[in-house]
Amino acid sequence: MPNPAPGFAKHPGYVVDIDTDAAHVRVYAGDTLIADTRNSLKVSETNLQPVWYVPWADVVHDALTRTQTSTYCPFKGHASYWRVETDAGTIDDAVWGYEAPFDECAPLQNHVAFYPNKVTIDVQQAG
Repeated sequence: MPNPAPGFAKHPGYVVDIDTDAAHVRVYAGDTLIADTRNSLKVSETNLQPVWYVPWADVVHDALTRTQTSTYCPFKGHASYWRVETDAGTIDDAVWGYEAPFDECAPLQNHVAFYPNKVTIDVQQAG
């Protein structure tokens, strides 16, 4: 069943570019590594800074706990959130992901992103 994003019909000039990226992306909560990948998706969206989405397979699941927080984007869909728990403490809603994104953003499924003001995101470009 098709699941088109309503945002693009209302705002035809809005852009959400999703590209595979060969950068080495590592995410830290304090000194604890919580994600490490060379298979990220770089999302460039109108008027926003690029965001790297990391495959679930490259995230330390034991460090995450789902929260009750949920948001809605008319371009990507409903987002779920997770807190990061480490020996150094808990960081609420530091991680989000679209578990059932709209069709135009389907590659985001099974990926999560991290708030750069809550964790450290280290991106080393390939080459």
